[in-house]
Amino acid sequence: MKDNSVQIREIPAESTWPLRQAVMWPDKPIDYVKIDQDEQGLHYGLFVKGQLVSIVSAFVSGDSAQFRKFATLQTEQGKGYGSHLLSFLIEALKSMKIKKIWCNARINKAAYYERFGLEKTGRYFARGEIDYVIMEKKETQDSR
Repeated sequence: MKDNSVQIREIPAESTWPLRQAVMWPDKPIDYVKIDQDEQGLHYGLFVKGQLVSIVSAFVSGDSAQFRKFATLQTEQGKGYGSHLLSFLIEALKSMKIKKIWCNARINKAAYYERFGLEKTGRYFARGEIDYVIMEKKETQDSR
């Protein structure tokens, strides 16, 4: 994506909360989308002409990182912004020498994450009425 009107930058946790709520849990209060680890996380936002349209948060532990709360405004979905942001995050984590990147993917989004090299682990769970699969991407020993 070579559009000069698109920028990705690190943002504070609280900047992610309104978008998290609007996209993921619009029927819940804002406190529902906050997570205890937010202050320790890395939070990135993709901006289009100055408007925040996509967000993702990553939580690093040793050489492993989980990304969570990945969301794009519904009016901006299907335009490649989320994919651009996720690719950016994966590269940023690789540059930090992270060996395993993982997420709890909604089952209906698993194919999307597979496009980025994440694989289903076979571990499934439900939260509320939503079914999830744990997906991960491990770096191979052959790092050219």
